[in-house]
Amino acid sequence: MKDKLLNVVKNAYAPYSNFGVGCIVVTKDGNEFQGVNVENANGTSICAERNAIDNAVGHGYRKGDFSKIYIMFENGNYGTPCFACRQVIVEFFNEEDEVISVNGNGEEKVYKVRELCPYPFDESDLNA
Repeated sequence: MKDKLLNVVKNAYAPYSNFGVGCIVVTKDGNEFQGVNVENANGTSICAERNAIDNAVGHGYRKGDFSKIYIMFENGNYGTPCFACRQVIVEFFNEEDEVISVNGNGEEKVYKVRELCPYPFDESDLNA
């Protein structure tokens, strides 16, 4: 996955922060969808994780169809999703699915969604 992520993160558009992020989501049927962060001058940017998930949703995937999400920071460090992305991950992934941070050497840190989002806001909160 390292080589795929290295190619994806090169497409990040981060002229303001110079902090590129690449992401690949994997669906349960084995399809992969890529995303990168895309910045703009007024600050209404999109993160790589949401971009990749949105890409899959645009192809018809829904909650429960996802299995893993891989993230790579262009600077080579490990990283985890921001809180806006964590909320979207909770919406589409199951709590036991994996969030995998890959560093520049290809080493992985693996988290469960429930570890990164221990107190999720989800559909059950809307029905209370």
